[in-house]
Amino acid sequence: MLAGQWAERREMHGRIQALQQVAQSTVMGLKGISEKHGFLPYAAARHPDVLALLERPADRELTGRVNRDLRELQQRTNSAALFVMNAAGLTLAASNWNTAGSFVGQSYQQRPYFQQALQGQHSYFYGVGLTTGAPGFFIAEPVHKGGTVVGVMVVKVSFDELERSWADSPDPLLLLDRRGIVFLSSEPQWLYQSRSALSSDDLDSLSRSGQYGARTSYPKLPWQVQPVTGTSAYALQSQVKSQERTLLALEAVLPELGWTLVVTSDLSSVAQARTEALALAALLVAVMLLGGLYWRLHERRFAEQRQAKLDLEQRVQERTHDLEQAQAFRKAMEDALPVGMRARDPQGRIIYVNRAFCDMVGYSTDELLGCEPPYPYWHPEELDSYRHDREASMVAEARPYGFESRIRHRAGHDVITRVYTAPLIDTQGRNQGWMSSVVDITAQKQAEDRQHDQERQLQRSARLASVGEMASTLAHELNQPLMALSNFAVAARTIAAKAQMEVLVAALDDIVEQSQRASEIVQRVRGFINPRRGSYEDCDVHAVIHHSMALLKSELERQSITVKQHLREALPRVRGNRVLLEQVLVNLLQNAAQAMQDLPVAQRAIGIETQLLERAVQIQVSDAGPGMPEALLERVFSPFFSTKPEGLGLGLNICRTIVEAHGGHITVANRAGGGAVFTFTLALNV
Repeated sequence: MLAGQWAERREMHGRIQALQQVAQSTVMGLKGISEKHGFLPYAAARHPDVLALLERPADRELTGRVNRDLRELQQRTNSAALFVMNAAGLTLAASNWNTAGSFVGQSYQQRPYFQQALQGQHSYFYGVGLTTGAPGFFIAEPVHKGGTVVGVMVVKVSFDELERSWADSPDPLLLLDRRGIVFLSSEPQWLYQSRSALSSDDLDSLSRSGQYGARTSYPKLPWQVQPVTGTSAYALQSQVKSQERTLLALEAVLPELGWTLVVTSDLSSVAQARTEALALAALLVAVMLLGGLYWRLHERRFAEQRQAKLDLEQRVQERTHDLEQAQAFRKAMEDALPVGMRARDPQGRIIYVNRAFCDMVGYSTDELLGCEPPYPYWHPEELDSYRHDREASMVAEARPYGFESRIRHRAGHDVITRVYTAPLIDTQGRNQGWMSSVVDITAQKQAEDRQHDQERQLQRSARLASVGEMASTLAHELNQPLMALSNFAVAARTIAAKAQMEVLVAALDDIVEQSQRASEIVQRVRGFINPRRGSYEDCDVHAVIHHSMALLKSELERQSITVKQHLREALPRVRGNRVLLEQVLVNLLQNAAQAMQDLPVAQRAIGIETQLLERAVQIQVSDAGPGMPEALLERVFSPFFSTKPEGLGLGLNICRTIVEAHGGHITVANRAGGGAVFTFTLALNV
């Protein structure tokens, strides 16, 4: 009996080890399929044409281009289908658009993989196709736009090849979903049967999603199960290919997919080993001669086990080769992508780059792998920005909508990129680093800059054309009489000084000062019309504001207007023309005062506020008047447009021209509490 028990335990242990190896290799194969195709929807979801199609679904040319691109990806990856849906679940483009079972125009919003992806999750789902009726493995990836999920990219993978390989297995293999339903099996009669009775909620959910077609019932598996003491395996008795068999079953869980793998082996060999041990032990006690026969039988069993082990090792090698092939395929696909890919570990060390990224920065893979910040392609002028973005990534604040970054190519020229960063999470939910997608947008940025420069130049030329002739005439006509007035005032001051008429001297001093200031303004206006005559200097914005307030002090006091200033401390100086900037502020303050003439004295208030933006200083002038009619907001800066009967309509137009000459822009809007607010910016380092 002891010999029989020992042989039984030994055989059982060997069988369980063999099952564990089979389960491990099968799980690796399933994960290999998932990983091989899991990257495909992630990459396709970031294709510019896919994002454009979700914004313009009616664009037929764009739809055709995306259909063809998806078909090419499907053919290259040997997947069953690849399609993209909008946020409502409607399929906009698919790799099978030109077949009878096309997904285009079909709605799959009831599918769990769509609902999970719409919530921003990378989801997996196995089920029967609603359109084709063919089962498959669906992998869904959300399509992001500006931090919002605007669609879902899905790849469908067929398990036909896996089913064919399982059909040749002498012992049953099967896969169960999270509800315990068999959805893949080498034994056809067990398909779509459940380990236990399903609840009404599960049946309703399966019916709504159509996961396994139009089935309404899932019979219980015809199994008789008995656990094997001291192990995780169990004995399973059932009909297999119309024969009653007792199997040793072992389960392996795939938590990321929600599946349970069941591998089996014939249990009769265990009972046979026990019987053989009993017989051999009895014969050994009876006749020593039978020891030789027992030894030969034992050697034969050992040879069979050794052969089984060799066969198993060969299967493991084949599975390993398949995984290596899948890895090589993924590497080739990543190198073929036009988007640069870069992975870093938690310490910021570069652990992966693809070919597109190396071409973008001009360094080879060997030169980049293992690099720690600062990286060799960092731009010397952007070091603070790089450190900020890296720190944001390390505290899980990576911006999903991406950010612009300027890098320095090894050859010395600048490259403008847009970077998208996401954390790398392993199966235990731990952060193993960050993966960044880097897109070269240098040509796009250059085109945008050229377009903006041309638009600004055209706008400025148009405004100068409308006011240039008048300003030049004004400067020419006023300059000579003003200078004559200055000369007469100097002479009068000299005569009055000899007569010791102090009051007259002081008055004439004011005349000289104001006439010289008028001449200076005329010269500044002429310099503004002809930029070669302009004079720019470093200006203190707060000093310009204080001097403009001083010029209007008497007028503001006469109208009982209160000025509330909110000036930011330590503003950097700007490069500009002080007199022209004062003209802008004086004009805006006078307009604000005129807008409040009909208000009670207690309500008359002007607000002046300064702020420091990223590359400019912002100044706001607000009043408590009636505001501007919405229909006139777009016309206030047009030449010769005025809401005042006596106005010429040139003040705000000149203000805009002055501000734009200083590298800024000016806008107007109505305040929520009443009144209007004028906002203009002055560029730093003009």
